[in-house]
Amino acid sequence: MSELRTERLLLRQWQDTDLGPWAAMNADPEVREHFPEVLTPEQSAASMAAFRAGLTERGWGWWAVEVAATGEFVGFAGLDPVDEGLPFTGVEIGWRLTRPAWGHGYATEAALAVLDFGFRTLELPEILAVTTAGNHRSRAVMRRIGMTYDPADDFADPEVPSGPLRDAVLYRIRP
Repeated sequence: MSELRTERLLLRQWQDTDLGPWAAMNADPEVREHFPEVLTPEQSAASMAAFRAGLTERGWGWWAVEVAATGEFVGFAGLDPVDEGLPFTGVEIGWRLTRPAWGHGYATEAALAVLDFGFRTLELPEILAVTTAGNHRSRAVMRRIGMTYDPADDFADPEVPSGPLRDAVLYRIRP
């Protein structure tokens, strides 16, 4: 399994000790503002197990992100094949951080490392990013890492109930 290192971060396999902060992060309504619901501890444990399995099987996926200097878990970032049922296919980049980790540039730093891995190691022809139309923080990261947006790619996310969170945007980047 690949680990990714940046100046300040380590993107690595999930550890048992990540479950507590991961579950707390997923129970935080501000962190989950652009998702239909917060997650239960059981849902967080299941997602962490799936992320672990994906990294083990493929060597890439959703890595846990820690601050290298302290070993503190601050979220996740990575790549994953686009879910079936969406109006496009490919590989998606994503990230989510604990609230105390916001505003330090960690999302941008992790995303740049993930993009580099996706293009150099996996030799992907394109990487996509999806978020809700109103998720201005994630959209700012997408712009900072060089992704482009075309309003013609906007879509209603079929996995999200009707409402403002259903309006989604798609960003793209090529090597």
